[in-house]
Formats: sequence, C-alpha cells, structure tokens
Amino acid sequence: MLYQLHEMQHAAWAPARMMAEAALQFYRHPMVPISYTGYGRAMAAACEVFERVTRRRGKPQFGLHETQIDGRAVRVEEEVVLAQDFCDLVHFRRDAARTDPKVLVVAPLSGHFATLLRDTVRALLPAHDVYITDWIDARDVPARLGGFDLDDYIEYVIRFLKLLGPETHVLAVCQPSVPVLAAVSLLAAAGDETQPVSMTLMGGPIDTRQNPTKVNEAAESRSIGWFENRVIATVPANYPGFLRRVYPGFIQLTGFMSMNLDRHLGAHMQLFEHLVQGDGESAEAHRRFYDEYLSVMDLPAEYYLQTVETVFQKHSLPKGEMTWRDHRIEPSAIRHTALMTVEGELDDISGVGQTRAAHDLCTAIPAERRRHYLQQGVGHYGIFNGRRWRGEILPRVAAFMRECEVGRA
Repeated sequence: MLYQLHEMQHAAWAPARMMAEAALQFYRHPMVPISYTGYGRAMAAACEVFERVTRRRGKPQFGLHETQIDGRAVRVEEEVVLAQDFCDLVHFRRDAARTDPKVLVVAPLSGHFATLLRDTVRALLPAHDVYITDWIDARDVPARLGGFDLDDYIEYVIRFLKLLGPETHVLAVCQPSVPVLAAVSLLAAAGDETQPVSMTLMGGPIDTRQNPTKVNEAAESRSIGWFENRVIATVPANYPGFLRRVYPGFIQLTGFMSMNLDRHLGAHMQLFEHLVQGDGESAEAHRRFYDEYLSVMDLPAEYYLQTVETVFQKHSLPKGEMTWRDHRIEPSAIRHTALMTVEGELDDISGVGQTRAAHDLCTAIPAERRRHYLQQGVGHYGIFNGRRWRGEILPRVAAFMRECEVGRA
C-alpha cells in the first residue's frame, strides 16, 4: 500500500498545485500592477517554491547537443547502440573525425537517472568517445520481463564491454564500482580479449568497512528481512510495471534529504529570497540542481536487496566471497587492465578509503599501472560534477587513460 498512498497524496495536492500555478501567472504578469510590488514578488516566489516542491518530475534529458573540440563547435547526437530491458547503452556520437579514447561511463543505479552524470559526460566529450549506461525506471518495465538483480547488472556490464571491444576504458561512478570491478575480474579470469584498457572507480563502496558513513551504518543496522518488509513496494496499476516489486525512488530521496534536511530547507528559503530580490541567476542555478536531484527512479527489488546484503552487510567482495552465477569473483586475476581510484575528502556516502581498497584486491596489476587520487574539499557529488571535477579530477583521469593506451601499445 505504500506506493498507492504516495500516489494518492500526490493526487490530493493537484488542486493546490493548479491554484499555485494560476496565482504564479497572475503575480508575474507584466500587465498586473501588483506584480511590480514587493507583495507581488513575494506571492509569486511563494507560489513557485510550493509548485516546485510538490511537482511530479519525469526523467530529465541529457541535452548535450554540442561540444567544443579544438576551439570549434561540434554537433553531438545521442544514439542507443544496444537496448536491454532495464538499460540502454547510449553513445554520444560527435560529428568529428577523431580517434579519441573510448570511454564507457557506468552510471549508478541508485535512485537517480543517469542524467545525474551530465556534467561528467559534458567534460569528457571534447577529448573522448563517450558511452553511458542509461538505466530505465523499474516502474516502466513490464513485470512479464522478469526480475533484475546484481548478477544481471554485472552481466550487462560484461555485455557492454564485449560490444565496445578491447580498446575501451571503463569509468564507474559510485555504486557501480562493485559490479564493474566484478565484471572486469570475470573477463580477466576467463582470459577474454575484451578486457578494458583501464578501469577508473570514483567514490565507490568497494569496502564499506573502511571509514563507514551514515549510509553504511544504516544499511548494516537492519536485517535484510527488515528492508524487504519496510521499503519494498509494488508498482501501482497506472504504470507499465504494474505488480513489479521495487524500491521506490521517493523513499530513497526521502532518506538522502533527511540526512541534510537543514541544508535543503535552507536552499529553498534562499530560492524564495532570490526570487523576491530578482536574482535570476541564483534562482536558475537552484532550479537546475533540484530539477535533477528531485528526479528519481524506482529500483528492481531483487537488485536493491542483493546489493544491500552483498556490498553493505556481508562485505563479500573485499572478503573474497562474492560470486557471480557460481563463479567466484577474483580481482587478483586482473593483470592487463590498469586501475585508478578517485575519492573526495568530504564524501559522506562512500567514505575515504572505501574506493582505494580496490588496490588491495587487484594485487596483480603492476604498480606503474595504478593511480589513486584524493580530491581535497569535495563531497560525493563534487567528485564527478562541478568545478573541481572539470579542473582537477578530469585532467588526471584523462592523462591516466592516455598513459595506459601508450603503455599497452
């Protein structure tokens, strides 16, 4: 009933949202004298804040139609090169004749859409041939197509790497660090020729016993049965995934926002002030961030529960106990794929040391083909988004990829 109650609540707010939208148009209309007064600006600001907080958001668009290469504008087109039930492999095809490193960006399947990595892709595009895993909202996947768990996730990564070929670099942001390391380990153990040139893991929970965060502690504090009974819901009839069991995105969003509730409330108060003061630039920056942050997707229940148990409770990967379809996952089998790990000093989701732990597992990779970088002054999202990502982290990641290509050649 949890999902149904959420839908009923959203429907109950509909009349109030319609009134707020109508009032917003009135108080901002240039032919209405009161719109030029402080009272009018305050009413318009209040109506916009209310409407934005209660709005239903769909999947955002990447909107990356152009990039700059050698000082000139180059057209970019999105194309789906492989469609799967739960994920599309999307290629950002640039209208330029260049041979740049091919990069598979594995986006997290953890509540937000892959568009959360828009800035990651935008920064990579000028000098890289970029692909990304564009995960599909589980509530939109018909139940007749079956379930999807962590093993299926790993299989998808293997499938995508095999499709893209042996000259690929793989970059995992946050949660996919574990399945990506598992996939590369399996390819290495099989002697598969499509092992990637390099693997970059950014802010991922390789070993959550290291410097545990509130997120890690919350995952360990309850039994897997508690999670299954309390946060798993059934998709209601108004979605294509009717009857599919999911971990609803709105529950995860509530959890993340409650961790920093004062900050989020303060941000919306600042939006109100910016709107009243006519600070359009600051207001637009707020809109862009929260339009993305508040756009959430449902996760398949099987995947969510298996991830909580395997990664956060049993710590199966660092203990050497993780398996994939009866095959033991052995990172020590990786020899030809270079490894880089990136962490943020202020990361409150994947604590410092959790991603670096991958180096302790990948013992066969030569020292000269390893890198670790700790970015000072950034939290989790700053690792792959914003000024520090573009100006300090990306140059190191890009240099590492090119060094690996030279070394392999």
